[in-house]
Amino acid sequence: MSEPIRNKKLDLTTAPTPQNTPANNAPISSHAQQPGVASIKEEDLDRAAAASIFAQNPKLVSMIQGKLGTLVGRSSGYVESLPAPVRRRVAGLKGVQKEHAKLESEFQEEVLQLEKKYFAKYTPLYEKRAKIVNGASEPTESEVKTGEQDEEGEDDEGSKVETAEGGQAAENIAGIPEFWLSAMKNQVSLAELITDRDEPALKLLTDIRMEYLDKPGFRLIFEFTENDFFSKKTITKTYFYQEESGYGGEFIYDHAEGDKIDWKTGKDLTVRVESKKQRNKNTKQTRVVKKTVPTESFFNFFDPPKAPEADEDDAASDVEERLELDYQLGEDIKEKLIPRAIDWFTGEALQFEEVDEDLEEGNFEDEDDEEDDDASEERDDEEESDEEDENSKPKQEAAECKQS
Repeated sequence: MSEPIRNKKLDLTTAPTPQNTPANNAPISSHAQQPGVASIKEEDLDRAAAASIFAQNPKLVSMIQGKLGTLVGRSSGYVESLPAPVRRRVAGLKGVQKEHAKLESEFQEEVLQLEKKYFAKYTPLYEKRAKIVNGASEPTESEVKTGEQDEEGEDDEGSKVETAEGGQAAENIAGIPEFWLSAMKNQVSLAELITDRDEPALKLLTDIRMEYLDKPGFRLIFEFTENDFFSKKTITKTYFYQEESGYGGEFIYDHAEGDKIDWKTGKDLTVRVESKKQRNKNTKQTRVVKKTVPTESFFNFFDPPKAPEADEDDAASDVEERLELDYQLGEDIKEKLIPRAIDWFTGEALQFEEVDEDLEEGNFEDEDDEEDDDASEERDDEEESDEEDENSKPKQEAAECKQS
């Protein structure tokens, strides 16, 4: 079992319960006074200068981080300077706070038990969904009617024509082909992990489900049909939480463990084969050497990153980011994909996702337009230069330049 995650950044919230997706950090208050133009320029210059200094002195950055780390949790001396009766009252408040912490822990435990109770009620619905997806059963007329009531803007005549044109071919289709692959590709965080090489294997997914552990934690279960990629038809990944609760009674994420995939010969999607020619210095003969190297794949999800050791401070930041991403992916599958798989399959769930402001349509410009603007600026510069060199015919020169 790997060690708990260390060196967490101070501005990150404590990892949530195994029932809730981590919350985003609160935004900066909109009541803050906006800086003037001059202060923005000065701030940019200060940042640029600081970035240049830090870039040239990585040891300085490491030293500063180490010094700041030693200040965490140290008292300012104010409480110690208070009169004895006041310090006694402060100690009493700490005792009251500990009682509050106990109630918070009880609350989180009851929330967990309540979610387990309702998860047991959800399970038959998930089982029914799996049967319909894999063609083992058909939905009832009542279920179909209820689902059709939710559809908006569908052209009934168009759907009838499409059904008629499908004809005999549609009758031979069992269940809903590529259901889970399509749902995963609509879920942004998961879609980024899926490569073209992964798709033939992920098309064979028959179900994705989860189960709670006896202690705080959960297990994700991926079920496949018999296939040419790996021997076992079930691959799991388990997320564990620490024994002790966090500051607000929440369960603290510890680490994850994934199954080792028993790949069939030549079918490992997490590696690729590289060929390299080598020449013998004496005989001048050449040979081709092949070696396997790691490559991007969704199936790397089952080999989660390990927490850094105490002497791995340089790589700690990168590893922690990957640990947090790995945890968030597990939460997305558990809290988003599994409960609402049909909405991800149809794409309807996307309208409820928060859109990153940097990815909004209005923040993008066509690259061609930018290139045209740059070219236009260059032409303007050339025109100005021509005007300075030849004052006799400035307007004619500018016109010729624009027409060229």
